[in-house]
Amino acid sequence: MSTDDSAHDIVPGLGGLDLGALLGQVQAMQEQMADAQAKAGLTVLHGTAGGGKVTVTVTGTGAFTAVKIDPSVVDPTEVDMLEDLVLAALRDAAAKVTDLNADLNSQSVDGLTSGLGLGNLFGS
Repeated sequence: MSTDDSAHDIVPGLGGLDLGALLGQVQAMQEQMADAQAKAGLTVLHGTAGGGKVTVTVTGTGAFTAVKIDPSVVDPTEVDMLEDLVLAALRDAAAKVTDLNADLNSQSVDGLTSGLGLGNLFGS
């Protein structure tokens, strides 16, 4: 009697690892990552500087969409200060995008490792 292990994608010597199930988990993770990217794209974040006098709006994917400057900080003799505030607001917004994506990616990795029964494999 001959069994066809290829029909079940069982890998001999690896404790009966089912490649079909593993590939299914990988596909599920890809879907989770795509969902996370879509969620990031819909998330709007605001970077601020100068006590909120300069605000930059950015999506979770890093697309800057707006800059708002309080008229009180517009002084032709202090353009360099305004430039510094805009730069600080951009950096604040970029840091928030990085944090958001790290959180979304961590959630996706946690979902994969729990689905595979790998627990805290990646330290997340």
